[in-house]
Amino acid sequence: MSEKLVIIGNGMAPGRMLEHLLEAAPDRYAVTIFNAEPRVNYDRIMLSPVLSGEKEFEEIVIHGDGWYIKHGITLYKGHRIVAIDREAKTVTSDHGVTESYDRLVIATGSVPFIIPVPGKDLPGVLTYRDLDDVNAMLFAAQSRAKAIVIGGGLLGLEAAAGLKERGMDVTVLHVMPTLMERQLDPAAGYLLQKAVEARGIKVMTKANTKAIVGNGKVEGVELMDGTIIPATLVVMAVGIRPNSALAKDAGLEVNRGIVVDDRMQTSDPAIMALGECAEVGGHVYGLVAPLYEMARVAAAGLSDGEDNRFVHSDTPTKLKVTGIDLYSLGDFADGDDREEIILRDASAGIYKRVVLQDNRIIGTVLFGETADGAWFNDLKKKATDISEMRDTLIFGQAFQGGASSDPLAAVAALAGDAEICGCNGVCKGKITGAIKSKGLTGLDDVRAHTKASASCGSCTGLVEQLLKLTLGEAYNPAAVQPMCGCTSLGHDDVRRLIKAKGLKTIPAVMQELEWQTSCGCAKCRPALNYYLVCDWPDQYVDDYQSRFINERVHANIQKDGTYSVVPRMWGGVTSAGELRAIADVVDKFRIPTVKVTGGQRIDMLGIRKEDLPAVWADLGKAGFVSGHAYAKGLRTVKTCVGSDWCRFGTQDSTGLGIRIEKFMWGSWTPAKVKMAVSGCPRNCAEATCKDVGVVCVDSGYEIHFAGAAGLDIKGTEVLGLVKTEDEALEVIVALVQMYREQARYLERIYKWAKRVGTAEIRRQILDDVEKRRAYFDRFVFSQKFAQVDPWSERVSGKDKHEFRPMASVGFAEAAE
Repeated sequence: MSEKLVIIGNGMAPGRMLEHLLEAAPDRYAVTIFNAEPRVNYDRIMLSPVLSGEKEFEEIVIHGDGWYIKHGITLYKGHRIVAIDREAKTVTSDHGVTESYDRLVIATGSVPFIIPVPGKDLPGVLTYRDLDDVNAMLFAAQSRAKAIVIGGGLLGLEAAAGLKERGMDVTVLHVMPTLMERQLDPAAGYLLQKAVEARGIKVMTKANTKAIVGNGKVEGVELMDGTIIPATLVVMAVGIRPNSALAKDAGLEVNRGIVVDDRMQTSDPAIMALGECAEVGGHVYGLVAPLYEMARVAAAGLSDGEDNRFVHSDTPTKLKVTGIDLYSLGDFADGDDREEIILRDASAGIYKRVVLQDNRIIGTVLFGETADGAWFNDLKKKATDISEMRDTLIFGQAFQGGASSDPLAAVAALAGDAEICGCNGVCKGKITGAIKSKGLTGLDDVRAHTKASASCGSCTGLVEQLLKLTLGEAYNPAAVQPMCGCTSLGHDDVRRLIKAKGLKTIPAVMQELEWQTSCGCAKCRPALNYYLVCDWPDQYVDDYQSRFINERVHANIQKDGTYSVVPRMWGGVTSAGELRAIADVVDKFRIPTVKVTGGQRIDMLGIRKEDLPAVWADLGKAGFVSGHAYAKGLRTVKTCVGSDWCRFGTQDSTGLGIRIEKFMWGSWTPAKVKMAVSGCPRNCAEATCKDVGVVCVDSGYEIHFAGAAGLDIKGTEVLGLVKTEDEALEVIVALVQMYREQARYLERIYKWAKRVGTAEIRRQILDDVEKRRAYFDRFVFSQKFAQVDPWSERVSGKDKHEFRPMASVGFAEAAE
């Protein structure tokens, strides 16, 4: 029988511990988790990008509901443990749930420190620790009023930057003379203050808070010198303390945190503790790298694996504010037994300081240029004697031994055990080994297989350099190539900044992102138009002049200057009435060629441009809407007759195909999307070479994706099997929405899937039910605000298949 493992807390540390434990001993424990927050596990260090608008909450979820279900883990959301009975070996939640345990892990994290000043309990005073705090700040930011952040440390500055991005007037109050004084020396603190103020954030140092003032709600902050600063929101970000009260009440040894040994064992042999609540070797930790190391050690102990022990090491500090490069490591205090080497470049805003003791690095501060952080960290960790490189040390790794300043040369010179990703403890050798052995070709591949760059992202540049170093010319990611000659930004950066800066028009994008041309070009304007349509469906008005001619006139230009028109036939099904209407149009306009397409529709070729409005008018009278045979959108859903007629059919493939097409037609996508539904594994509809395909089987619907049958030939990947038609529709819609939100313009699904990784797509769409529903809901939401094809009202939609008019503009409207 499995042992009972109970975990109190569901943060990043216990989540990583479970990953290690499930890999080492997947069947040993029946796992139950009590989480005080009413949600799944997420990446807390990425809350700042959520606050600033650079990411959505769904993007920072680590383990969705499907992950817990898959591994048979019981998760109690919104259950705070109020008592541990060590004698009975039980825990009890505030909802009255009592659970017994054989082994218990306490991971209660930390609590924010609240300055004990008058007014601290007024409405409008918030802390910054979890998603609830972020949501409260986002709600307050809608007022566009004044905010005060008390605390100029990491969290305080990240909160200030996020609130500023949300449109608030922000002031940072810091009691010390310089910002981040625990991580930076005064010189770097001065440069950081200048960088923060350059963003429009006011900074007041030596500002000691006397009281928070207001009548029934926050109205301002009073300083010790009598100054009163108006505000409607006050965020306290002055520090954290281990959340050890529960352990103390249970009689465990507690000092600053829950005291554990180097195996994460508390004073009770049945109980472990890890994360921000734990104290090991006299240290408590708030950065993610040591917490993940605790997780690895704890998992080894629970699985009776290797005798792993926690060893203290300094962890670099990095600020998660876009555009501010900062790196701090170790001890950089002054002392008679220490020397320092300093480089300053005032015009470039660069400051570098290395502190030495006995010719060994003990501390590093870098501002403005941080690429050598990993190298300095490696030298410090190994206690390398730097005597022979002393004269060139401050210039970085690339200048050692007469080397050039080529960053690839610097990365190549790093030892295999040099740490690249501090958050996840990933060294150079693990990354390059995975690239070679697993055939990884991009950043997302590396993130999926090694977790390097998957947390705070500050090591992304180093990981990309390792990809370039390992793959050579084979590594040429579009993400680092400009969209076009009008900008130096790649597609990914443009998409991110559109959201982060709240840019909602093409002129706003070009102005704020410093476009190098006045109006863009034929490459960037269609891409920007698509990104804005996708990101702001309820606010942005589709700019048809930024679309290709084929999309503007709902017809496909041919080599002789005439056009072809393809009316939509749902799932390839037609009727005598529709065929007569097409025949009448062919006769009336003397259309020379009529052809059945590979997508089970009828193409009329050789139509003059001036006849297009009249052709569409006649087709519209018969109930036809655009087939989008030319569009960056859903084109066709090819079907076989399925169980309605075929003796081999297992499901109603025709019905499902029509349902999918009517639900999704007209939704613009980064590139063309073709689908198919086959009624049985004989696959007559050729579902296994489409962008999205369904193969019906006796037990349900097998969802395929990422196929290609054009310039590239590629079979599909199997996403998974679902049991019902409703579930199949939800999965397909969510998959396409994920593609819509993440792909680069003109990037087909199979290329996007290769870049992101099939495992990651499967995790988000199949394993994580909440995330899938969120994608689905966003797709439906976007369609509410889409322009409706003027002919859609003439489509009956009264059959058994759900019909919803979707985004599409008729020719006459486009021509205007």
